[in-house]
Amino acid sequence: MKASHAKAIEVTDLTVAYQETPVLWDIDLDVPPGVLLAIVGPNGAGKTTLIKAILGLVRPAAGNVLIYNKPYEAQRRIVGYVPQRGSVDWDFPTNVLDVVMMGRYGSLGWIRRPGKRDRALAMQALEKVGMENYTTRQISQLSGGQQQRVFLARALVQDATIYLMDEPFQGVDATTERAIVTLLQELRENGKTVVVVHHDLQTVTDYFDWVTLLNIRRIASGPVEDTFTSDNLRETYGGRIAFIKNR
Repeated sequence: MKASHAKAIEVTDLTVAYQETPVLWDIDLDVPPGVLLAIVGPNGAGKTTLIKAILGLVRPAAGNVLIYNKPYEAQRRIVGYVPQRGSVDWDFPTNVLDVVMMGRYGSLGWIRRPGKRDRALAMQALEKVGMENYTTRQISQLSGGQQQRVFLARALVQDATIYLMDEPFQGVDATTERAIVTLLQELRENGKTVVVVHHDLQTVTDYFDWVTLLNIRRIASGPVEDTFTSDNLRETYGGRIAFIKNR
C-alpha cells in the first residue's frame, strides 16, 4: 500500500548530456499522484529526454529518479509508456491485437502465454480507443491516428498507475485528439497519474491540470492556473512566442 503522501514521480538534480552538451540541467521535479500533467517547451528543450530518463532509457550524468519512493526498475510494472509515433518501426509484421497484447507481458512474464482473460482485456482496451474492428489489420496499414490509438490501447491494457506519453497528439486528426483527451482525463479521474509531452500551448488550459515548463532546465512546475503564466512562458521560450496566455 502506497503512502498517501508519496510522490508519483520524484526527479532530483537530474542532468543528462549528449557528447558533453547538457540536454537537461539540474532538474528537480515532483509529480503528485492523480494529475494530468503537460511537459511543454521549445524544440530541443529536453522534453523527450526527460521522459526517457524517468524510464531509465537514457543514463543521466547526475541525479536520480524515484517512482513512489523506489527506483524505476522496481516499479516498471506500474508504469505505462506511449513513445513518439515516429520512433516506432511500423513496418514490423504484426497486427493490431498482437501489439496490444504486448502490454500484458509485464503481468505475465515472457514465458506464460496470454490467455482468454488477457485477450478480453486487450479487446476492452481496443474498444476504449475505437479500434475493436481492426484486430487483424497489420499496423503498417493504419493511419497515423489509428496507430496512435493502438499504442494507447497497449498502454491501457497494462493497467498502470503512471502513464508517460510522448507527443500522443502528434499527427492525429481532430476526432482522434478529442478521443485521446477524453481517455487521458478518464485515467486521471480514476486516480492515475498521466505525464504528457505536449506542444500546443493553446490547449494546455483545456486539457491539463498541471504543467511543467522546460527549457533544458525546469522553469516552473505546478497547477496550470498558477504556473501557465505569461512571465513563465516568456522565460521558457525566450520571448519568441506567438501565443501567450493572459494571466
